[in-house]
Amino acid sequence: VILTLWCAYFFRDPDRITPTDENLVISPADGRVCMISQAPLPKELELDDKTPRTRVSIFMNVFNCHVNRAPVGGRVLRVAYRAGKFLNAELDKASEHNERNGLVIETGDTKIGVVQIAGLVARRIVCFVREGENLSAGERFGLIRFGSRLDVYLPADTRPAVTLGQTAIAGETVIAELNAQSRG
Repeated sequence: VILTLWCAYFFRDPDRITPTDENLVISPADGRVCMISQAPLPKELELDDKTPRTRVSIFMNVFNCHVNRAPVGGRVLRVAYRAGKFLNAELDKASEHNERNGLVIETGDTKIGVVQIAGLVARRIVCFVREGENLSAGERFGLIRFGSRLDVYLPADTRPAVTLGQTAIAGETVIAELNAQSRG
């Protein structure tokens, strides 16, 4: 009974109130900001941009809601799944070695990368969208079961609006604001 109740709690999908400013980048996951760094885009996203980008990583533990939401509104240019390991998702090397699914969302002239990363316990990434579809900011695009991480790749000149250790709420917490220069 306890396990059944916990599973029902784990797969909850609450409604969220998403900010409507199109210049905002919204958290795609509930969890804790575990890393803010400069990093190259994953190769499977196939963007020619070799410039390191600002990467904001949000770790979801088994008690967080695991429904993932679009960080920006726009058109899905790419969906790319990559098989891999199941290392602890909080480790930096998880971005490169773990099983993952990446999206490129185009908003105006800006392309934002968002990558679902499976963790030590998570063994299943689910993506609800396909290339060519349009998403609204805060719209559900997938989920990862039982603990994992999401990385958001922002333009290099974008400053995060979150700090390490901060709790983020999917579809509500602003993680960055795109400036006029990065939006084209």
